[in-house]
Amino acid sequence: MWHSNVDVIRTYSTRHSKNCWAIVSGISGWKKVNPGSNDGVTNVHSALCAARANNRKVDVYIVSNQIERVVLK
Repeated sequence: MWHSNVDVIRTYSTRHSKNCWAIVSGISGWKKVNPGSNDGVTNVHSALCAARANNRKVDVYIVSNQIERVVLK
């Protein structure tokens, strides 16, 4: 399900493969970034971090409580 025009409240990652998380306004709890591939996780997490750092909105697509896609506005 798409959640449009939301703020990124927090981002988190570790050195482990595919271990990136985010908190998005209006959606409860931490959501794991999981678009499938390692590069996909990196790309989505980078967009979420850019939104947080620059106070920009995003659209996020969440399936099974995980962020699969993001559109940086």
